[in-house]
Amino acid sequence: MNQKLEQILYRVQKPGRYIGGEKNSVVKKREIPIRFCMCYSDLYEVAMSNLAIKILYELINNRDDAWCERCFAPAPDMEQEMRAAGLPLWALESGDPLREFDVLGFSLQFELNYSNILQMLDLANIPLYSKDRTEEDPLVVAGGPCAFNCEPVADFFDLIMVGDGEEVMMQLLDLYGACKKEGIGRAEFLRRASELRGIYVPSLYTVAYEGAHTVSILPEKKVERTWIPDLNRTFMPENPIVPIIQVIHDRVSLEVFRGCIRGCRFCQAGMIYRPARFRRAELLNENVRRQCRSTGYDEISLLSLSTSDYPEIVPLIDRLTEWTCPRHIRLSLPSLRIDNTPDELLEKIGESKKAGLTFAPEAGSQRLRDVINKNITEEDILSTCAAAFERGYTSVKLYFMLGLPTETDDDIRAIAELGQKIVNLYYASPGKQKGKGVSVGISLSTFVPKPFTPFQWEPQLSGEEIDRRQRLLLDSITTKKISVSWNDKRISVLEAAFARGDRRLSAVLEHAYRAGARFDAWDEYIRLDLWDEAFRACGIDPVAYGKRAIELEEVLPWDMIDAGVQKSFLLRENQKAHEGVCTPDCRTACSGCGMSVWKGGPCFD
Repeated sequence: MNQKLEQILYRVQKPGRYIGGEKNSVVKKREIPIRFCMCYSDLYEVAMSNLAIKILYELINNRDDAWCERCFAPAPDMEQEMRAAGLPLWALESGDPLREFDVLGFSLQFELNYSNILQMLDLANIPLYSKDRTEEDPLVVAGGPCAFNCEPVADFFDLIMVGDGEEVMMQLLDLYGACKKEGIGRAEFLRRASELRGIYVPSLYTVAYEGAHTVSILPEKKVERTWIPDLNRTFMPENPIVPIIQVIHDRVSLEVFRGCIRGCRFCQAGMIYRPARFRRAELLNENVRRQCRSTGYDEISLLSLSTSDYPEIVPLIDRLTEWTCPRHIRLSLPSLRIDNTPDELLEKIGESKKAGLTFAPEAGSQRLRDVINKNITEEDILSTCAAAFERGYTSVKLYFMLGLPTETDDDIRAIAELGQKIVNLYYASPGKQKGKGVSVGISLSTFVPKPFTPFQWEPQLSGEEIDRRQRLLLDSITTKKISVSWNDKRISVLEAAFARGDRRLSAVLEHAYRAGARFDAWDEYIRLDLWDEAFRACGIDPVAYGKRAIELEEVLPWDMIDAGVQKSFLLRENQKAHEGVCTPDCRTACSGCGMSVWKGGPCFD
């Protein structure tokens, strides 16, 4: 262990974040041709819960010519100690400084982690802007969901991968290894990389502005996102790292399918990961058994955007419960649909260690559920809750969104009314457990307009209006059986600005970072005053990004990205939302989103 690191560890909280040495971590020889560091701009506890990192870490380390290590954002107390000691940021496996690596790969998971990207580069003594880096600096690359509008951070990255990362990462490392062997420099490598599908090299594009609008993006070449048609043939991790301290999701994560058959109009993931692609149940069962053996975990989480839409969900649960129940391994299904969670599935889950059920109605009234294309009814919600209560469940958590387009006060009150109906349903249930009360949790998030959704043009509420609607909901609840939680409105307002932002925000981001902005997604760390000053200093109005209704004909900052979903489809869905007209799911009828063009035929038979 580095002597400077050893001297400061006892002065920081959770030193286990910074020492490595976990079970299943990989150590190779330093002389290996390609040294890659997977970087995540949040704390260890968050980063080690991320499935993409687990996949790419093991996938890259399966190569003979590459060694993938990890580095995560140090907490404020650790950053202070590092700066005082002159200790540059290092990788967990080798302890080597990040400057000694060939490639640093950042995961763009959330807009409010952006200030920590600058923190990590700065602590590693790597120039923040790609234009300032030389042949002696590592390549700084990125991927993840925020890559679909990476413009606010585009100036900081050499290249950005858009779409499914497994195959394009391998192609990129192949190209890098060949260029390094031939002595080809940075500029030519980037030019060649830009020819790969899914690779966006921001330095090759010129952006011009007029007022609040993006008016041109040159050259006009579109970057097509990568996607894997058959997940059954793609890599699945078998030996994930077991964290050395408690992390947020301390369990085996099993991705049952990617994409979504639904068309919720606020949901970016449901659009950018189309079409839905399913893994076979027997393949999932075999993989998760190997993961449990290699880690010792006693909980398995089935991950997808809508787990109950998985065609083989009941057969899969049958297979899993055969061996998980005798071993007291718990099954978690965090993304169930209210309208298609069969009674049989509730029964099967109940054979495992029982926990509360989680559903996402998103809106309290039927009118607003039709606007957002949720395609569920109140009868669906109540019948599913009734079936759960009959089987002994006593806890239900419901996710709702505040500030959706066309939302009224009546829609807010409908959330409270729906919660009360569920409470009443429990006490009328024949399966009600004697001496046990019901718990209905309402989790409230604020609507953020996201790129590549039908609501990408819609405005976000002001902070004052968010406060008013939150108070209205609280005032409408009359029982202690219902609890309400919500995220900080300041976080949502800032998130909206960076979700729809352009390259002008890089100056704002740097200014806020230099002033001390860190961990902006954390209530205990966010400093909204720093962001207000940064926007003022740069002469930029954040309202122009988040709270402004974008004209439908405007050129958007992310228009150089082709996500497969056509803008004409998004416009049609926006119009249907304002008309309160629903669109059926992809298995029921094709809605003509554009993905069938890429597939060369229908997404579903």
